[in-house]
Amino acid sequence: MSDIICNVCPHQCILKEGQTGYCTARAHPVNKSMKDVHRFGSISSNYGEVTSLALDPIEKKPLKNFMPGSFILSVGSWGCNMKCPWCQNDSISRGRCRHIVMTPEELLEKALESKNNIGIAYTYNEPLIGYEFVRDTAKLIKEAGLKNVLVSNGMASEEVFHEVLPYLDAMNIDLKTINAQKYRKIGGDLEAILNNIRTAKKTAHVELTTLIVPGFNDDEEEMKQLSATVAEIDPKIPLHVTRFFPAGEMWDAKPTPLETLFRMVDIAKQSLEYVYPGNV
Repeated sequence: MSDIICNVCPHQCILKEGQTGYCTARAHPVNKSMKDVHRFGSISSNYGEVTSLALDPIEKKPLKNFMPGSFILSVGSWGCNMKCPWCQNDSISRGRCRHIVMTPEELLEKALESKNNIGIAYTYNEPLIGYEFVRDTAKLIKEAGLKNVLVSNGMASEEVFHEVLPYLDAMNIDLKTINAQKYRKIGGDLEAILNNIRTAKKTAHVELTTLIVPGFNDDEEEMKQLSATVAEIDPKIPLHVTRFFPAGEMWDAKPTPLETLFRMVDIAKQSLEYVYPGNV
């Protein structure tokens, strides 16, 4: 069987039979014909494999301007197509781990029986590397009259993004930096992410999160550029400027100084109408 190119995200991993991609959750299947490989060039290894399930306040996603005061059932799987050394969920983002298996129908049932729940948030790991499960579940959730929320790094191909977008009501996308070179170092593609933000804004409620990591993106000029770029898309897009705490490979680093965080918030407010400090 010949090599395949996975087109689920901008990495476009070239996979030999039996190999998995950069995200660890897309694969070139063994002993399968090409007709068994999805049209985006790979199969999902994490379909229905749930590692995290919790009823959360909507503000925890974080979404501040979308149905405030409500609760949403949050679900996550495993794998991610970026490698941020500060990842708070690195135990599930780095590869396959302990999980239960749920069908979209079972997840819908769970959503319906959860008291005061408005729908489902696809979160914790990077949901779009397993977009098939997100799409299949989100369709059922929407048909049931509930809400679908996506919490994502935005690193999906344009085609995959359009697969799930019709079912989404709101999303929070991480905009980690406005520096393309820095993004590449952690496995991201700045232009692809900005394009997905522009696309999402046309049909869904969109909020963004920028985690201020000391030594990575705590430069004032960078925040000026980031917030100005977001304002060019829409100055009313809420931006969550959040404080870093030691996690992942940076477990021994110091938290973002509060002075730095609030300075970044003030800078962002020069361009954007809604700026919220987080993790304070």
